[in-house]
Amino acid sequence: MAGHSKWANIQHRKGRQDAKRGKVFTKLIKEITVAARMGGGDPNFNPRLRLAVDNAKTQNMPGENIDRAIKRGTGELEGVSYEEARYEGYGIAGAAVMVDCLTDNKTRTVADVRHAFSKYGGNMGTDGCVAFQFKHCGQLMFAPGTNEDALMEAALEAGAEDVIPNDDGSIEVVTAPYEFSTVKEALEKAGFKAEFGEVTMKPLNETELEGDEAVRMQKLLDVLDSLDDVQNVYTSAVIDEE
Repeated sequence: MAGHSKWANIQHRKGRQDAKRGKVFTKLIKEITVAARMGGGDPNFNPRLRLAVDNAKTQNMPGENIDRAIKRGTGELEGVSYEEARYEGYGIAGAAVMVDCLTDNKTRTVADVRHAFSKYGGNMGTDGCVAFQFKHCGQLMFAPGTNEDALMEAALEAGAEDVIPNDDGSIEVVTAPYEFSTVKEALEKAGFKAEFGEVTMKPLNETELEGDEAVRMQKLLDVLDSLDDVQNVYTSAVIDEE
């Protein structure tokens, strides 16, 4: 990845996520509810729910909140019914953008997303226009200086799909989306603790932005992410903080 530091970019993203913790619980509760509704309330037999519950525990969500969200999903408690929606488009310099939502009103949500794209320099596209540019996977990032050979052996033994050393010395472990928690736990038992980890839509190619383009792109991403119905925003843009 010549031209930018993978490690610096991941730290930049993590910092922005940490700054938005106020919205994190709301997103997690929605995801737990939908996962339970679609696949049942037992995390042992519902990989999507297990991942959502693991994420909630990582964010120190109280167990009673998790249980209530599961019961809403399975119908044991009354609650709002959310639908999944994905919107795709282009940001600054044609960078791909994908917006995943959980909503109780798709008409409102699509209007909000389209408005954000058009107001902040993007362009909302048709279904499938950029989805092929992303891979749904788990991503674990390890700090520069991690023993590459030992990590690779442990990761492949744990069931990881790939281990990618970056030019800046950081190492990325890629997993199947619902094997993320299993691989992460196995690596921690082997003595490897990731600095950053998530299940994401990983761009297959990246668009490097800097200067004014980077500032404008970050603004678009922040506005999209701030919308109430938005769960996740994915992009091929790599934003230079310089």
